[in-house]
Amino acid sequence: MIYRAALALILSSASPALAEDLQLAFPLDCTLGQDCHIQQYMDRDPTGGAEDYRCSGLTYDGHKGTDFALPDRAAMAAGVTVRAAAAGVVKGLRDGMPDGAPLSEVQGRECGNGVVIDLGAGWETQYCHLRRGSLRVQEGQEVAVGDALGQVGQSGKAAFPHLHLSLRHHGKPVDPFAPEGHSCDVEPRKTLWQDTPPYRPGGLIALGFADRVPSYDEIKAGEANRDSLPKDAPALVIYGYSYGTRKDDVLRLSLAGPKGTVIERDVVMEKPQAQAFRAIGKRAASVPWPAGRYTGRVTLLREGRVIDEKTGVLTLR
Repeated sequence: MIYRAALALILSSASPALAEDLQLAFPLDCTLGQDCHIQQYMDRDPTGGAEDYRCSGLTYDGHKGTDFALPDRAAMAAGVTVRAAAAGVVKGLRDGMPDGAPLSEVQGRECGNGVVIDLGAGWETQYCHLRRGSLRVQEGQEVAVGDALGQVGQSGKAAFPHLHLSLRHHGKPVDPFAPEGHSCDVEPRKTLWQDTPPYRPGGLIALGFADRVPSYDEIKAGEANRDSLPKDAPALVIYGYSYGTRKDDVLRLSLAGPKGTVIERDVVMEKPQAQAFRAIGKRAASVPWPAGRYTGRVTLLREGRVIDEKTGVLTLR
């Protein structure tokens, strides 16, 4: 009990007075590029446009935080813990809002289920879109870096499961990736992260296989992919699920089996999209597909340069 009281005193007295004293820890139990990704950064364009801290378009107009996204609703259902990125005192919270509710029902409560933590000296963090019933803190509670706050959800104004993390100083949004300003050509000299997440201007969320072109909702739910199919499958389909694509980006899809290439194609993206999927496939012939191991590859290219790539294996029996 004495130890906990002493720790609380240390936490409150160590609140950052300056940006130089503030360092954010990664706020999720996931690995970037594997089972989560940064879907949107903070908007740095003061006009009606939208520009992230690297002068790219992985944001939207007026976005005041960083969105850490899960690949699908199945990952959300499995549970991904949200952790305190900095120590402080819980200033406010909300729970009880459903995940995936129509946007028309969240007016004035766009953050959904969330937590605001007072870091001291005018600094605060806000965690939005947490899963209903998952919050593990109470108002007035002191939290340390890494303490569990809840789980990633899709409450409030959220089209997909993600954590929206905001940092503010005296009420003004601060971009932890570039608190002193941003440049198009170089990484910022200073960030407010303990370990700065690498910048990615877009990428691939998932690669998958099916015996037909799946619906977008099946992909977003995490229900589309099949890692094995029967030899008499009516078709073989490979799809790529992407984020942050721009007009004229190329999604290169290919599938090869025991007897060589089954299908391959470059698909050109017609417009910028926050998230999208593209699929190609081949119908079965009059004889069954050769049994064995099939390898799929999806590559996202921008101006001829590889942005991201994923491979996967399909087994036909």
